[in-house]
Amino acid sequence: MRQYLELLEDIKTNGVKKSDRTGVGTISVFGRQMRFDLGQGFPAMTTKKLFMRGIIHELIWFLRGSTNIKYLVDNDIHIWDEWPYRHYLITSKQDVPDSASHEWKNGIKEFTEKIKTDDEFAKKWGELGPVYGYQWRNWPTPRGGHIDQIKNIVETIKNNPDSRRMVVSAWNVADIEEMAKAGIPPCHLLFQFYVSNGKLSCQMYQRSADTFLGVPFNIASYSLLTMMLAQVTGLKPGDFVHTFGDTHLYVNHLNQVEEQRSRKPKPLPKMKINPKVKSIDRFSIDDFELIGYDPHPAIWAPIAV
Repeated sequence: MRQYLELLEDIKTNGVKKSDRTGVGTISVFGRQMRFDLGQGFPAMTTKKLFMRGIIHELIWFLRGSTNIKYLVDNDIHIWDEWPYRHYLITSKQDVPDSASHEWKNGIKEFTEKIKTDDEFAKKWGELGPVYGYQWRNWPTPRGGHIDQIKNIVETIKNNPDSRRMVVSAWNVADIEEMAKAGIPPCHLLFQFYVSNGKLSCQMYQRSADTFLGVPFNIASYSLLTMMLAQVTGLKPGDFVHTFGDTHLYVNHLNQVEEQRSRKPKPLPKMKINPKVKSIDRFSIDDFELIGYDPHPAIWAPIAV
């Protein structure tokens, strides 16, 4: 994962200061790329511990076409809580405390507990709108139908692997405003598959990349998705290519970045996937085992909402 550490150095050396939607501020560069050979090991960050259970559950949630955080909350995954909680406070005309305050932390804990225990509350306030899972599995057509992009990709990989149209998009321009109400418009917005020599590769374009917190999650998630799709289509995993637009570090992450950059990368682990699963819709959390993962300790940093 040295190329990730080099990206951190690149941003710190060449980045420019920019304002942003959250008000925190960033140091940013534009247009970068990393490539990971999935045959050489699973690219889980070793210079800080990743929350792999959260990454896997989130990916399963996407693949189910889900847009409500209840599934995540029920599985003790809280990586999406901040946006619907903020929407809840604003819509119910309550003050929005600083996200680093005890008031925010206590409030979001009460909010997610109610999501978990009150189905009606969860249905109303846990809904993020037409975000990733909806666009992947239920892209709306002008005539009122829906397109399952993931199903189409599986069928195309199997039946027309030389196609140059194996693209999944989450950037539905007509839905951006609706996505932004309780969630966030897609950051990792488009990905394309490519088959050669019996291997499946994936390239993903990310318009906005929180390089310290988000990018390690994104690398692991799309690498795993590539491996899952390779398995169900009878291929071996090839490369995951990660292409970035606005590639940034939040200014309140810079101390954490220095701590991570001081650490020496360790050997990559291996991801073992239950070989019995032959449908992209049949995976569960128990079908994955990360073998030989021995990372440095996790590094906490605040998320910008």
